[in-house]
Amino acid sequence: MNKENQNAMAKVQKYILGFDIGGTKTSLILGNFSGKILDKITFPTLAGEGFKKSFSNIKSNAAQYKESLEKQGFKIDSLSVSIGGPLKIEEGIILSPPNLPGWDNIPLKKLLEKEFGTECFIEHDGNAGALAEFYFGAGKGYKNVIFLTMGTGIGAGIILNGNIFRGSSDTAGEIGHIRIAEDGPKAYGKKGSFESYASGTGIAKLAHLHFPAIYGRNVTAKDVIEDFKKGTREAKYIINLSAKFFGRGLAILADLLNPEIIIIGSLAVRMGDSLLIPALKEMKKESLDETYKRCKVVPSLLGETIGDVASLCAAINRGKK
Repeated sequence: MNKENQNAMAKVQKYILGFDIGGTKTSLILGNFSGKILDKITFPTLAGEGFKKSFSNIKSNAAQYKESLEKQGFKIDSLSVSIGGPLKIEEGIILSPPNLPGWDNIPLKKLLEKEFGTECFIEHDGNAGALAEFYFGAGKGYKNVIFLTMGTGIGAGIILNGNIFRGSSDTAGEIGHIRIAEDGPKAYGKKGSFESYASGTGIAKLAHLHFPAIYGRNVTAKDVIEDFKKGTREAKYIINLSAKFFGRGLAILADLLNPEIIIIGSLAVRMGDSLLIPALKEMKKESLDETYKRCKVVPSLLGETIGDVASLCAAINRGKK
């Protein structure tokens, strides 16, 4: 079969148009039901301009992109959205996510289906990340998997006995809200939350709290990590402090859910052993011996591509049921 015929046959396949909607940027991803990424475009979300403007921007970009793909012969079978919560997942309703001001009780599934005439599936971004690793990454072959988003915030996607666990109100996995210390910087609405110690926001806030003369209010986690890599004493203290409390959070998850594997995205991928070795030391100290021995803790295998693959997983997961 010549290459032209192979390409023609490939385009008879069904494809997914994924939406990875964040507060800063939105990506549209062309992929298939095997999790393969074929194309991608990215543009600003315009979240600060309210729902009408930001959704109109997403909708117009998606319409142009979908039209272009279909002209090339790609049949879009499903729309699949990965977006931060809170949300009603089955109904596809967005409930005032903090990074998307004005997105209050938005029936996103219904709006996208009406606009594009294509079935749409919505998933919380933490759950979508867990599904991506479960089907195509480090979680492949396991039944009990936790995926931690360790970026600006921190949350968990939980897979138990091979099924995504969303809880009774679709809010399972909000590990960042757990109070892990009596005091500390404020994040996720309280001082001493897991997010205030073990996230990008938390690292920046810890640095400012402990060393305000060195790290001003505009410090970022990236600044602290760069100083850590240079061997700066203050940055080493902050990263080790963050890793210590991160390890305590891992121990809570391990003892509570007894997973086979905990997979960590974002910061753990970028920092590797610098973060994981002290975190695992604390986890071992704080968790039950049996749960610690049974639980692997690894960085995301999908790495920087996880958001792209995750955007397809609401549709992929429905297809596998």
